[in-house]
Amino acid sequence: MKKIVDEEKLKRIFVRLAHEVVERNDGTADVALLGIQRSGVAVAERMQSELEKIEGLRLPTGALDVTLYRDDLLQGGGADKGLTLVDFPVDGKKVVLCDDVLYTGRTVRAAISAVLALGRPARIQLLVVADRGKHQLPFSADYVGKNVFCEDGEKIIVRTPRAEDDREAGIYIREK
Repeated sequence: MKKIVDEEKLKRIFVRLAHEVVERNDGTADVALLGIQRSGVAVAERMQSELEKIEGLRLPTGALDVTLYRDDLLQGGGADKGLTLVDFPVDGKKVVLCDDVLYTGRTVRAAISAVLALGRPARIQLLVVADRGKHQLPFSADYVGKNVFCEDGEKIIVRTPRAEDDREAGIYIREK
């Protein structure tokens, strides 16, 4: 596995992304974070922490399971199955969907459907730590930590900094 972003640089990426969220939304009033299960949940939690440092306010944060909204469910594809844990109304909120990697766009499409099943947000934005390009659907992220171009046989892995995790945080490329 090849490291392309180290832990310090990844921390700076999260700080920058948090400032971009604040700037684009004129603060964090009515902003809510939804992490796409599994990896996106850690991204949302990290963003919540960074935004709290900046704004002094703890944003509503939840976890979104998009498995049942996938268009490739019958072919055996799909995101990691998890639970949808959203204990706040999304109606009227500026929802920031958080995920680790944007690739085909299929997970994003499923996530938008899952959010709309919960209510009617004022806006849905997408935040990703890494965008690897080669999208199959016409989606682009509002907030991108790093554009990473790699071969089709390679996979991008984002390890977010966590106190309980002894693995070194960073962004990695691994051959499949």
